[in-house]
Amino acid sequence: MLRVTDQTMSMAAQRALAARQARLATAQEVATSGERITRPSDDPTGTGEAMRVRAELAAQNQYKRNIDDGTGWLNTLDTALDGATGLLRQARDTVVQGTNGSLNQTARDALATVIDGVRKDLLTAANTRYLGRSVFAGTSDAETAFTDGTPPTFNGSGGSVSRRIGPTDTVPVDADGQATFGSGATSVFSLLDDVAADLRAGVDPQPRLAALDAAMDAVVATRADVGSRLGVLTRATTANTTATTALNAHRSAVEDVDLGKAVMDMQLQQTAYQAALAVTAKVLQPSLTEFLR
Repeated sequence: MLRVTDQTMSMAAQRALAARQARLATAQEVATSGERITRPSDDPTGTGEAMRVRAELAAQNQYKRNIDDGTGWLNTLDTALDGATGLLRQARDTVVQGTNGSLNQTARDALATVIDGVRKDLLTAANTRYLGRSVFAGTSDAETAFTDGTPPTFNGSGGSVSRRIGPTDTVPVDADGQATFGSGATSVFSLLDDVAADLRAGVDPQPRLAALDAAMDAVVATRADVGSRLGVLTRATTANTTATTALNAHRSAVEDVDLGKAVMDMQLQQTAYQAALAVTAKVLQPSLTEFLR
């Protein structure tokens, strides 16, 4: 027959109490951390899903940074092109004034000085930079998109600066300075030089109006293209926010616990542990031998 001793009963009770205490500790850890999965062994399938969702969240966060950076580039471009449009309008108005045959040479020289100022400011707009990069020079690392001279030199490259805003979507965030302002002798800067020279020479600058209008149309067209790309980024921001919210909700459903359920489970485990302690104390009464040890 199997003999059950006090020591056997004591060891069995200790094992049972240890198991109860372990379950109570687990319930406390879940309730205090708020996480259903604290280690992969808690839920291997849930762990795999949580890792997938976190990877997608990391990708969405990167897309958000790309969208913000691209928006900064395009807003800088829009501001520069807005200024360039205003300058070209000013130049056109000046040319129209210069066609007045009643002007004396002093007045024409003054208008030529205005044109010089417009050209200088327009060159500054064409050399606008964002975070140390020229927004009109493509992928070139040149200090400026245009080097002033007679005629000015375009320093940009044929490559375009793009930002990835989704798994398969990219958006160019720069502008082609050569297409916008021209290059060399055909640039808007050379055109303004010619206008100023005409005014100083007493020549009617009216024949330059058509070329000036064409230059303005090029700037406006570039600005319209920038505006359309800003619209794409605005929609991408909305889509990114929606996707991130959905992924966070899914991650929470996989990883996080129902706090009310977790607290109730902890209380149940605590009650069960206290009951086990009470029952063990009644069953394993101390003997005279244990007092004499």
